[in-house]
Amino acid sequence: MNTYGAPRLGRWQETWRLAAAAAVSVPIWLYIGVLLHGQGAGPGAWFRFGDPLVALGCLTALLWRRRFPLAVAMTVAIASTASTLATGAALLALGSIATRRRPAEIGAVALAYVAASQFAGGVYPVENPPGMLWLQLALPALTAGIAAAVGMAIGARRVEVRSLRDRAESAEREQAARATQARVLERNRIAREMHDVLAHRISLVAMQAGVLDHRGDLGAEESRLLVRGIAEGSHQALEELRDVLGVLRADPGHPEPPQPSLDRIPDLVADARASGLDVTLTTEVTGTPADVVGRTCYRVVQEGLTNAAKHAPGAPVRVALEGAAGAGLGVDVRNAPATASTAHRPPASGFGLLGLTERVGLAGGTLHHHPTADHGYVLRARLPWPNATHEKRA
Repeated sequence: MNTYGAPRLGRWQETWRLAAAAAVSVPIWLYIGVLLHGQGAGPGAWFRFGDPLVALGCLTALLWRRRFPLAVAMTVAIASTASTLATGAALLALGSIATRRRPAEIGAVALAYVAASQFAGGVYPVENPPGMLWLQLALPALTAGIAAAVGMAIGARRVEVRSLRDRAESAEREQAARATQARVLERNRIAREMHDVLAHRISLVAMQAGVLDHRGDLGAEESRLLVRGIAEGSHQALEELRDVLGVLRADPGHPEPPQPSLDRIPDLVADARASGLDVTLTTEVTGTPADVVGRTCYRVVQEGLTNAAKHAPGAPVRVALEGAAGAGLGVDVRNAPATASTAHRPPASGFGLLGLTERVGLAGGTLHHHPTADHGYVLRARLPWPNATHEKRA
């Protein structure tokens, strides 16, 4: 690419342009030779040797027309005064500078070309019929206008192609950025799913293992129940992990497995009770919310139970749900202070509440969590539940 946006030409492209410029000049040169011979003067040494040498110099100068466009165009236009074979080179130089679409430069070179054509009569004194002065002016002006028009059209096309190329490159960059953002969002979503699915199950397994490790007074039946709970919880965690990984391996058109919603919360609480948590569930929900709201509610309860199992072992936990269409859905998970301690608590990732906050925010709700006055902890969410009847009327 040169200084004014024209693409760099290959050797073959440059060669055929210069050859075309020379070919345009040959008929004019032969016509002048025939006129000189017909008038008895005959072609002189300048016509046979000087004219071709000047034309060759002009064609050679055109090799630098893209680096020094105005200087080369003016030089070739003026040099065409002494060489009819340089006429094609002058027209090519005029067309080349016209691609820049700068009126002042185009006008200056065109004027120099037309003026040079008038002074050419001093080099070859050809007698013209009376009244041919207008033709001597009109013909160079017409050819100059055609060359300038073609050059401007080529320049406009180059600008358009460059604009299309820039827009295509910009679109590719935007598409790459969107793809990167989509990958990041999908990675975050998968991380949230992995945490939501596994953290709760593994926390319950760890709690049962801790009880089994520190309670020396357990009977054989109680120990057997805890071992069975650990085995079942580990098996369920593995199955849930396979479900999440299966989503990654599935075809894009394959639907994801159904996600737990509001109706699965009693099962979630029952599993927590079976694992040793003292959980109480209170439900005052009228109707069935949208899937995204019910799914988010389930994840809030799941995270609250997971944190209670991790940080408040042995503490009673109260889960309260209330809401209706048009009034929103409220979720409250509250645990008392811990009544027991374990030597090895499950490691905390630190991203559970952060991911839950993002999930609740995407559902259009709000999430609050803080210690209570009695050193317990509360996790509270408020989710939107619009009235479908009012929406339809609106």
